[in-house]
Amino acid sequence: MANTSNFIEIRNKQQLIDYFVQGNKEPGNWGIGTEHEKFLYRKEGLQRLGHNTNPGIGQVMQFMQQEGWEPVTEEGNIIALKKDGASITIEPGGQFELSGKNFSNIHQTYCETRKHFEELSNICKEINAITLALGFDPLRSRDEMQWMPKERYRIMKAYMPQKGNLGIDMMTRTATIQVNLDYRNETDMIKKMRIAQALQSTATALFANSPFTQGKPNGYLSYRAQVWEDTDPDRCGFLPFIFAPDFGFEKWVDYLLEIPMYFILRDGKYLDSNNMTFRDFMNGKHHFSPTMEDWETHVSTVFPDVRLKRFIEMRGADASCVSHIAALSAFWVGLLYDQEALDESYNIISNWNLDELKTMRDQVPKLALRAKTGTLNIREIALKMLKISASGLSRRAERLKIDDEGQYLAPIIEIAESGITQAEKHLHKYYHEWNGDISRLMQCWPQAEPLQNER
Repeated sequence: MANTSNFIEIRNKQQLIDYFVQGNKEPGNWGIGTEHEKFLYRKEGLQRLGHNTNPGIGQVMQFMQQEGWEPVTEEGNIIALKKDGASITIEPGGQFELSGKNFSNIHQTYCETRKHFEELSNICKEINAITLALGFDPLRSRDEMQWMPKERYRIMKAYMPQKGNLGIDMMTRTATIQVNLDYRNETDMIKKMRIAQALQSTATALFANSPFTQGKPNGYLSYRAQVWEDTDPDRCGFLPFIFAPDFGFEKWVDYLLEIPMYFILRDGKYLDSNNMTFRDFMNGKHHFSPTMEDWETHVSTVFPDVRLKRFIEMRGADASCVSHIAALSAFWVGLLYDQEALDESYNIISNWNLDELKTMRDQVPKLALRAKTGTLNIREIALKMLKISASGLSRRAERLKIDDEGQYLAPIIEIAESGITQAEKHLHKYYHEWNGDISRLMQCWPQAEPLQNER
C-alpha cells in the first residue's frame, strides 16, 4: 500500500534525491529479497494459460487464496495476491511472479521459494497445468500470447513497438530471477552499483537458460538477454555513467528525469503520458502536478541491467528452478554483504576497461561463459568472483552465527568449473536424447524440489 507521504506534490529536485537517501540502512537491517517468474501451460497441448481460460491464471490465483493469500483486483479480475510482506503478481503474458518477503538470510528465502514452487505445483496438478522456469518461452509465438487484464499493460503494449523490435516479446515471453539488496549510504551504494553493473553479464552467463524459441534452438544461450537489447534503449541496458566520478543519488535522478513516462496514475486510472519525460512533468507540461507517488511509479518503469530504488536490484539472470534462485541470492550476498569481499570485488572491477566490458557483455547472450575480449574472460571472472563470494558468505556465517550460505553456490560453481550452462545441457538433450522434441523439456523439468535441510 502506498504511503500517504507519496501523495505529496513534488516541488524541487531535492525531494527526488531524498527518496533514494531514505533507502539508507545500517548493515544490521539489510535484507534479501528475491523475485522469480515462471511460465504456466495447459498440460494437454502445452498452450500458455490465459487469465480466464480453463485452466487459467485466475483459477490458479483463486486456489492460492486457500493458502492464505489475499486478492488484489482490478475491474473485477484478480491481478495480484499478498501475504505476510510477500506478493504474487502476473506479468503481461501471464508469467507468474513471486516477490518474496524481505529476509535476513538465504536459508529463509530458499525455504520460501521452495514452498512457493511446491504450492504452485500442487495447484497445477489439480487443474491439469504445468510450470516451467526458463528465461524465454521455448514453445509459443508472440501471436499466441494472451495478455493479462491490467490497464498499465495496455498502455505499455502500444508504447513498446515505438522503441524496439522485441519489447512485446520482453513483456510476454521472458522470465527472470531478481535479487534485491540494501545499501548503507551513498558511498556504499556507489560501490555496490558499480560492482553490480560490471558483473551483471557474469550472472547472465552463469544463469543462461533460454536457448529455444517456438520449439527450436534460437542460436542463443540467453535469448532473454538478447531480447532486452532490442526493447527500449531509453530505459534498458548497460549504464556507463554508473562508473563516472560524479555518480551518486543525484546522477541517478538526472538519468530518470530524462526518461519518457509510460503513464500517470490518478484515481485508479492509467492515463497515457504521451512520451512526456519526468522533467517535462515537473516543468508543468501536464495539467496534473507530479507527486511522490508518480515518482515511485516512474522509478519502477526503467529496466537497466541493475536498477536503483530504495534498494539495488540485480536483474541479469534467466528464470530457473529453486536451487538456482537461491544460488543467485548467494552469489550477490557473498559479494556485497561482506566488506572484505565488497572491497576485493570493487578493486578488481575498477581496473577494467569499460569498452572491453561492454564488448564482452554483448557476446554473452550467444556465448555465455565463452565470452571474452582483450583482458577480460567471463569464465575466469565467474570462477574468481564465486571464490570471493564463498569467502564472503563464510565470514558472514561466522558473524551472524548461522549455517554457511555458501552451500547454495553449488549449482553455479559446477557450471563455472565445467563451462557448461543450463542452456547447453538442454541443447545437448534436444539433439541427443529428445530427438528434437521440445515437449520433452516439459517432462523433465522439476515441478518442485526436495527440501535440503530444514532450518
